[in-house]
Amino acid sequence: MSYGHAARLRALKISVSAGAVAMALAAAGSAMAQEAQATTEDDAVEAVVVTGFRNSLAKALNVKREEAGAVDSILAEDIGKFPDLNLSESIQRIPGVALARDGGEGRQISVRGLGPQFTRVRINGMEALTTAGSADSSGGTNRGRSFDFNIFASDLFNSITVRKTAEATTEEGSLGATVDLRTARPFDYNGFAMSASAQAGFNDLSEKTTPRGAFMISNTWADGKLGALFSIAYTKRKTVEEGHSTVRWATGNAFSPGFDALPQTSGANAGTPGLANGSASAVANNAALHPRFPRVDRFQNDQERLGATLALQFQPFEGTTISFDALYADLKGTREESYLEAPSFSTGGACTAANAATSCGIADTNVVSSTIQDGVMVKGVFDDVDLAVENRFDKLRTKFTQFSLTGEHQINDKFTINGFVGHSESDHTNPIQTTLRFDYFNVDGYGYDYTDSRNPKFNYGNAALTDPTKWRLTQIRLRPQTALNTYDAAQAWGVYKLNDTWTLNAGLNFKQYDFETTEMRRTVGTTTNQETVIPAAIAAMSLANFSTLATLGGTQTIIPSIAKAVSALSLYDQTAYGGAFRLGSEPSLGNNRSVAEENRGGYAQADFRTEVGDWGLRGNFGVRYVKTKQYATGYTYVGGAPVAISSGREYDDTLPSMNLVLEPTDSFLIRFGAAKVMSRPDLGSLTPGSTVSVSGTARSVTAGNPNLDPFRAKTFDLAFEWYFQSQALLSLALFQKDIDSLVQTVTTSTTFTGNPFGIPDSVAIAACGTTVGCSPSAQWNFSTPVNTDGGKVKGFEVNYQQPFKFLPGFLANTGVLLNYTYVKSDVKYVNSAGAVVASTDLTGLSRNGYNATFYYEDAKWSARVSASYRDRYLTRVLGQENTTAAPIPYDGTNETFNVDASVQYTLNDQFKITLEGVNLTDEYQDQFTGTQNMPVVYHHTGREILLGLRYKF
Repeated sequence: MSYGHAARLRALKISVSAGAVAMALAAAGSAMAQEAQATTEDDAVEAVVVTGFRNSLAKALNVKREEAGAVDSILAEDIGKFPDLNLSESIQRIPGVALARDGGEGRQISVRGLGPQFTRVRINGMEALTTAGSADSSGGTNRGRSFDFNIFASDLFNSITVRKTAEATTEEGSLGATVDLRTARPFDYNGFAMSASAQAGFNDLSEKTTPRGAFMISNTWADGKLGALFSIAYTKRKTVEEGHSTVRWATGNAFSPGFDALPQTSGANAGTPGLANGSASAVANNAALHPRFPRVDRFQNDQERLGATLALQFQPFEGTTISFDALYADLKGTREESYLEAPSFSTGGACTAANAATSCGIADTNVVSSTIQDGVMVKGVFDDVDLAVENRFDKLRTKFTQFSLTGEHQINDKFTINGFVGHSESDHTNPIQTTLRFDYFNVDGYGYDYTDSRNPKFNYGNAALTDPTKWRLTQIRLRPQTALNTYDAAQAWGVYKLNDTWTLNAGLNFKQYDFETTEMRRTVGTTTNQETVIPAAIAAMSLANFSTLATLGGTQTIIPSIAKAVSALSLYDQTAYGGAFRLGSEPSLGNNRSVAEENRGGYAQADFRTEVGDWGLRGNFGVRYVKTKQYATGYTYVGGAPVAISSGREYDDTLPSMNLVLEPTDSFLIRFGAAKVMSRPDLGSLTPGSTVSVSGTARSVTAGNPNLDPFRAKTFDLAFEWYFQSQALLSLALFQKDIDSLVQTVTTSTTFTGNPFGIPDSVAIAACGTTVGCSPSAQWNFSTPVNTDGGKVKGFEVNYQQPFKFLPGFLANTGVLLNYTYVKSDVKYVNSAGAVVASTDLTGLSRNGYNATFYYEDAKWSARVSASYRDRYLTRVLGQENTTAAPIPYDGTNETFNVDASVQYTLNDQFKITLEGVNLTDEYQDQFTGTQNMPVVYHHTGREILLGLRYKF
């Protein structure tokens, strides 16, 4: 897509969004006009009412101002009322935060250019990790350290704090930021409090209306010494995700022997070589990049989110507070993915007498005509093309539980001791992930046209897509999966006020983290893929028994019906058809693994507040020490059977930190921070499991590396903050992170005996068999993740917020929040030999990002519109299909621009009517590959409008 076209499309989206916002704000505008008319000449000053949203902004600004480090907060604007529907949607308003979405909702965040795996999240002071599942194009099952925010309804929380600089009092584990989520407690309110809300949401793509509701009740007794709070939130969503995808782009040469390798088997030129066979055109066709799976997609998502909190607080006597917090979340749903595609563009191999009439693939695909631009076959007509329809059905569920007990006891005016114990568990299950595929062989006249790359056109030639007799069942995939994360933590610390200048803080902490993931597939006890094995009795069945009609990309076609197939084919009976559907871990050993970490540490920190001349000076400096004991388990094959391999190690870190705040005036602050920080390696890289192969004199091992060092970095921050009026801020923050090392996959040569990856010699002996010269003492090529050189990440943030209280009339109730972030990095990427092949940004880093919120608020009306922009970012360097003949330097995700709006009218002290619009731009998820910006995934989920009623006692 040309830049001119992209700009026109962006302008169209903005204009559509502006229209939607204008409609949403029309009611508020009318009220504002009436209020302005009511203003008389005698009204010298109109009172400005500070209510929900503006009040939450003012409180958050006070938190930022008083902190020693770089901190941004979002606070609930009212009892049980958070500013956005999704936690991550709120967090993205903070400078330096970028959001990644899945299924129309925010899922994960990046902070200051560092991806989700570098961000730690604490809930009520305790580190936690929540994981969910998704479509493969959105990351699939989360088996890493990234936190999935879409598990929780925002109604359960009353504050989010993003800590961008390190302090000794804050636990290690983050290179990007530490995000603190806090649920409400009864002592937050004065006596009895209750709120409830109900909303109906309508999605304009799915054309479904779904409910959303929340309830909170809190009270205190015994003169405020005992309190209890309970809250619950429920959301149901039915969404449709539509668009097209290609998986990736590759050359014909990548699938030997390429296009036009055989005479056509059908059509007007049957029996003759391909039209371009042996000519320069054939060479050009095979050298050009083509879509591997040109296809149209439709996903249907049904989702239910339930969450609840319970908080109990007790003050047995003055100076002592005991708090118990419980949090429960249950995200469950189903997703159905349907595709109409042409897989023969991605199927290589020679044609034989057995497969020439069926699954011969690209060798039997003839290029009738083609258009090649910039090395890309953007348009073509083909004969002998194989088509396929896939239908995948998932059941997904994540259950999260957390319990924590916190105690604070003030021994005297100077000394306070604190304690904390807690447990959290995130249990993600994907018990059903079933895919059926039908194939249709040797279609003539098939064509695709990616001239307008984000709006491709497809022609299915002479295919009778709705005739079940033309299709053949070719694949049955059963892939149930799990991911379990648990934390157990304990902390104890004391705070001693030495004098009016110095306060000392020191503590000890213990944390046990356990991760385990599984995946099962159809098996016969070996790694052999059984998903293409169709029992003869099933192959003889009519597809009409387990198919249905669907419209994909405007084309009606037959697709598999999972619901019908479950009973017709006995899919979940592992004894049926001689055990054809028996499940085991053998074909997917890489996703059956675990990691356990035990962290013990302590810290000491000194906080101070003094004056230097007429300037105030405050801050802290300290040091944190932590020892990590790590134990990882994976699998490899020995003698044809899977065998568990375990490996353990220890490492420690000493992490000094300093934060200074200089106050030349009461309204102007200068901040400086410096620290050493660390983040532990991603879980998928630590697995000691391996794949070992011997072919002649070539001996190779592909394995994880449990000996990876953590990511370590030195960070520096400098900020200037001007609080030029009440509730207003203009600031500039500069930051730099010097990352010592990253993790990349490199091939090294070493003997098997004594290898550092924990793989026993018995694995090599079994792989060698009777091969002469092969033994554990020989040289083997190990392809593993290793620590490589890091790089610098640097940038700046500009933040401006101001209520326009100085304006006349109703304009005094308006205000604005604006922020812009620029980040860049210089990271060297290496190939398998360790040679530098690219120097560019970190994956996941968007160079430019901004947020803008305009609001109006008075005693009756509250309205705001928010826009959020994220620049494109890379997801892989080099591209997955990169070759010397056809370089693809990177894969990535294109820019996004989202607009949300809300209007609230206060009926009386108890009731408010709300109207909210989410994703008003109907932004597309736009994944691409290469400098040509070739589309990989281009999906949208529609706009959502929510009408509701809130009650507060």
